Amino acid sequence: MRILHTSDWHLGRSFHREGLLGHQGVFMDHLLDVVETEKVDVVVVAGDIYDRALPHVDAVRLADETFARLAASRAAVVITSGNHDSAQRLGFGSRLIDAAGVFIRTDARTVGTPVLLEDAHGPVAFHGLPYLDPTALIEPWGLPGRSHEIVLTEAMRRVRADLDTRPHTRSVVLAHAFVAGAQPSESERDISVGGVSRVPTGIFDDIDYVALGHLHGRHTLEEHIRYSGSPLAYSFGEADQVKGSWLVDLGPTGLTAAHFIEAPVPRRLVRLAGELETLLADPDLGRHEHDWVQVTLTDALRPAQAMERLRRRFEHALVLSFTPTGAAPAALPTASVVGRRDHEIALDFVSELRGVPATRVESDLLLEACDACCDDTDLDVLVGEG
Repeated sequence: MRILHTSDWHLGRSFHREGLLGHQGVFMDHLLDVVETEKVDVVVVAGDIYDRALPHVDAVRLADETFARLAASRAAVVITSGNHDSAQRLGFGSRLIDAAGVFIRTDARTVGTPVLLEDAHGPVAFHGLPYLDPTALIEPWGLPGRSHEIVLTEAMRRVRADLDTRPHTRSVVLAHAFVAGAQPSESERDISVGGVSRVPTGIFDDIDYVALGHLHGRHTLEEHIRYSGSPLAYSFGEADQVKGSWLVDLGPTGLTAAHFIEAPVPRRLVRLAGELETLLADPDLGRHEHDWVQVTLTDALRPAQAMERLRRRFEHALVLSFTPTGAAPAALPTASVVGRRDHEIALDFVSELRGVPATRVESDLLLEACDACCDDTDLDVLVGEG
């Protein structure tokens, strides 16, 4: 049986206010192409189909279109909900959708009940574990504590109880969790509960393949335990990650092979650092003019209109920060502001921020702004007296 493992689509997500649905649509086309060219039997999606519990209508439309295309493909599909999804919304109509070969598992009450699929070597039990909130399950499951390790241990007890009744059945588990041994990216939502979020890999011992979701970088924790990561980069911290899906083969006795299928990159991410004039003039940076760009300027003095000038060359410059070369760490102001005029304090702030005093025009504008905040618009008052 050939399985394609993907997760963390986050349909509807934006990237620094730039919409991603078009890029996510490119990945869905790629996914369907892989299903056909690689003769995939089962697609597993380990949670976070959407980026929010109440997704935008366009995100729902893309998911609906993708599920319909998968249902018409050669592959069956097993989907679980993640911590970003609304389990109830994603799981709506799942019993009807099962008939189309798209199995959506979002209800904790179904944990331990597998999707059973067959190949030439016999049955394979797909146990889809939706994101399991320890707080919500501590009472109905009678848990002894409130942590992800405890709730996943109980979930896997139920899975193994089912597998014990199915001798010679191979097993695949989908789980959306933070498993020890992997490193998170800055774009994942924290799922810690009571200070405990990581779970040990030993929870998944004796399972033939574990398809993990939640972390956005691909990871191989053990040969049979893997994160696929997200199909697109969702933060500049993921700029160096290779995105895609795992293509997994199960033989008659378990896992026989796994290799990574890289996803298309509709627009690359790059982080640049240097002085503004150098970044604007360097011919080697021409290859990044259409990338998403994060810039750190190292000019000793903060340049005026830096972002506007950068965008004339790098049209998708999104993030700008300043780290002046040789600058000492910023110190807290020591002088009291009481008894000083608002205008003087504002001028000091501009000088401290940019490293040069405000121009005469800027000073006049600041004075006008300070006066506009006073009851007497003709008076720049002393702090503590107005």
